[in-house]
Amino acid sequence: MANTVDTVILKLAKEFNKTFDDFKGLYLFGASLDGEVHEDEDIELVAIFSCEDKSKREQIWPIIGKIETEMNICIDLYPYTQEQFKADEEIYNEVMEEGIFYNKLGIKE
Repeated sequence: MANTVDTVILKLAKEFNKTFDDFKGLYLFGASLDGEVHEDEDIELVAIFSCEDKSKREQIWPIIGKIETEMNICIDLYPYTQEQFKADEEIYNEVMEEGIFYNKLGIKE
């Protein structure tokens, strides 16, 4: 299987759905919007959950690390609730301007 951004997103969505009942989806933004994994560039993602806290982050990072190791990539993930996401104006504006939303199944909408 090729190391494409869609593959990364599908793997993340699968793991997040197994681990969290409140996972809503992912926004892709940044250099990987073309669907390719670029050397020396992180895959930048925002993950949306109903609830986001320290406990959830402690569960997220091992999932990210496993996928990064398996696929030899780097993921820069921002976990938020929808409210936290909107409140982080810098990231929110960038994502809303250019980002792509993938639903909880990892399917581009």
